[in-house]
Amino acid sequence: MKPRVLIVEDEPDVAEIEKHVFEREGFDTEIVQTAAEAYQRLSTHPPDLLILDLMLPDQDGLEILKFLRFRKDLTHIPVIVVSARGEELDRVLGFELGADDYVVKPFSPRELVLRAKAILKRLKTQEKSRVITYGPITLYEEEFRVEVQGQEVKLTAMEFKLLSTLLSSPGRVFSREVLLDRVWGYQYEGYARTVDTHIKRLRKKLGPAAELIETVWGVGYRAKVLNA
Repeated sequence: MKPRVLIVEDEPDVAEIEKHVFEREGFDTEIVQTAAEAYQRLSTHPPDLLILDLMLPDQDGLEILKFLRFRKDLTHIPVIVVSARGEELDRVLGFELGADDYVVKPFSPRELVLRAKAILKRLKTQEKSRVITYGPITLYEEEFRVEVQGQEVKLTAMEFKLLSTLLSSPGRVFSREVLLDRVWGYQYEGYARTVDTHIKRLRKKLGPAAELIETVWGVGYRAKVLNA
C-alpha cells in the first residue's frame, strides 16, 4: 500500500509542486487549502505524513500542530512544516509544538521528499515487539507507547524514536549529528538545534524521569546509566 501524504497548503502552485514530486516517488497525496479542511481529513482519514504550511487563510498552522499533539489517536503522525517563516524563533516554536522537521520556502522539492522518506523509513524499521524497561520508563515499540511510572505519556513520532535510540544504549553518548542521522535520517550542521529542541520537549514530557536523559556538554546526549 502506498504511503499517504496530506498536503495542507493554500498556495496552489506550491501545493501542485509538492503533489507532483510525492506522486512521482510513489506516494498517494491529497491537498487541502484551509485549516478547517485539514481538521476534517485528519479526523476521518488520517495520513501517514502531514506536510503543513503555517500561513493558512483561516488559522495559523501552528494550531494544527497543537491539535495533533493533543489527540492520542493522531499524535503518531509525523509532520513536516513547509513555511516562508524561516526565522530561528519560528523554527524553534514549530519544533516545540511537535513538528518533526521544518523546511523553509523556497525549498527543493527533491529534498522535501528525501526528508519525508527518511522520517517514514525510521518509523517503519523500528524493531517490532520490543519492550524497553528503563527505571520508571517503559517503552513499547510495536504499540508506539511510553509509560512513566505506569502513566502513559504522549510522544510525537520523532520524540518516540529519539527516546528509543537513547534507551537502546544506556551510557553511550550520541552526538547531535549522530542523532540527526539515526532519528531524522539526515545530517546537516544547521539543524543541530532540532535535536536540542526535541530533547527539551522530551524531558518536559517525561516529568520525574527527565533526569535520565543527560546532556554531555559540547558533545551530545545520553541515557543515564542506572545503578544495579
